[in-house]
Amino acid sequence: MTPTPGRPDAPSHGDLARRLQGINLYLVGMMGAGKSAVGRPLAEALGYRFFDADTLLEQVAGRSIPEIFASDGEEGFRTLETMVLNQLAGWHSLVVATGGGVVTRPENWGHMRQGAVVWLDAGEPLLLRRLQADPTPRPLLASPDPAGRLAELLNQRRPLYAQADLRLEQREGESPGAVALRLLEALPGIFREPEAPPQAAAALVDGEGRITQSLN
Repeated sequence: MTPTPGRPDAPSHGDLARRLQGINLYLVGMMGAGKSAVGRPLAEALGYRFFDADTLLEQVAGRSIPEIFASDGEEGFRTLETMVLNQLAGWHSLVVATGGGVVTRPENWGHMRQGAVVWLDAGEPLLLRRLQADPTPRPLLASPDPAGRLAELLNQRRPLYAQADLRLEQREGESPGAVALRLLEALPGIFREPEAPPQAAAALVDGEGRITQSLN
């Protein structure tokens, strides 16, 4: 049986948490990518706090996201989204599930780059099935052709998602806990290993090809 992060039989991720040194992890990806579902067990395994940026935005605004879109449009929503990210960037040891369009504003990248950005990728058929089964209102998919609109948004955003520090492709039928575990295993790869010091002092060569110990 595959251990689930946060359960007693799960491997310890204390070493990874210490290596992260409290930097925030920002999960990006299309709506339906499972950012919140994966983010919760991921945060639990690391001893981090979890925040859903859209939920926090609704709390700050005192309105639902469809209401914000109806009254302020997408631009008003994006402004609130940036304000929420700015607030979260001032904290540490967070796993943040972001909204699908957070990558469209350069200033959002400025906030997220203070931590590590992970793209939870998923194919269009999987995303569409998840969105069709989810009763959550999606203003950007309020279209006579949701599949076509989803494909359009994906084409626009994929190059932006690709700027993430890590991309994790989800598998058909994979549970959020299993995705979180694979993410924990992949996270060390975003760190650059320190270069080993030279084994001997560097030798300098003068203009005539002679080895010297001095620049004079």
